[in-house]
Amino acid sequence: MMYLFSNSNRDGVINMPMLEFDIVAKELEISGYDLLLFTSKNSVYIIDDISQSWKNIPSIAIGEESAKVISKLGGNVALASSGYSRDLALQIKEKFTNKKILYIRPKVVATDHMINLSQEGIAMNEVVLYDTVCKKYDISQKPSPGSVLIFTSPSTINCFIDNFNSLNGYKIVVIGTTTANALPCNIKYTMPKIPKIDECIKVAKEL
Repeated sequence: MMYLFSNSNRDGVINMPMLEFDIVAKELEISGYDLLLFTSKNSVYIIDDISQSWKNIPSIAIGEESAKVISKLGGNVALASSGYSRDLALQIKEKFTNKKILYIRPKVVATDHMINLSQEGIAMNEVVLYDTVCKKYDISQKPSPGSVLIFTSPSTINCFIDNFNSLNGYKIVVIGTTTANALPCNIKYTMPKIPKIDECIKVAKEL
């Protein structure tokens, strides 16, 4: 059995979302900014529920999933990265040194690459849009031993352990190095060359 711990549904795997979202900001002031920065598709969905005015400002997105949601909802993608925040931070410094950027983010972020941009000469402010909390599962819903588990963020790993205590006895696939670093040190894993969910599933099928 293959389990995907993401809010993104895919065929051929058991989709088991690990995260829920508590909205912190009920309204946003985004006028005066040249660009909006989204590091997850969840931020895009949530801001779209709050106000439609975000679509008037070009967006920067980490990863293909976020970029697809921006486009689907009617926004304008000015820049999208391969999926690594480190790479995107370098691109922002190269392309948008004279732009004013609003970083729309969750309360807890996996890396500080985006936050550090404001200390490196980029005119960037940030706003916390939502908080991520673990979805609760009964222990009877724990995947059977030997299953392949696909993790797409450090938070999904933490929430799995919070629900089911251990990762021992499973085959693990992680989407990227930041997610891999959240694993307990004794856990072996496999990682695709490209940080995409579909690539993770391809790797999982080979295990």
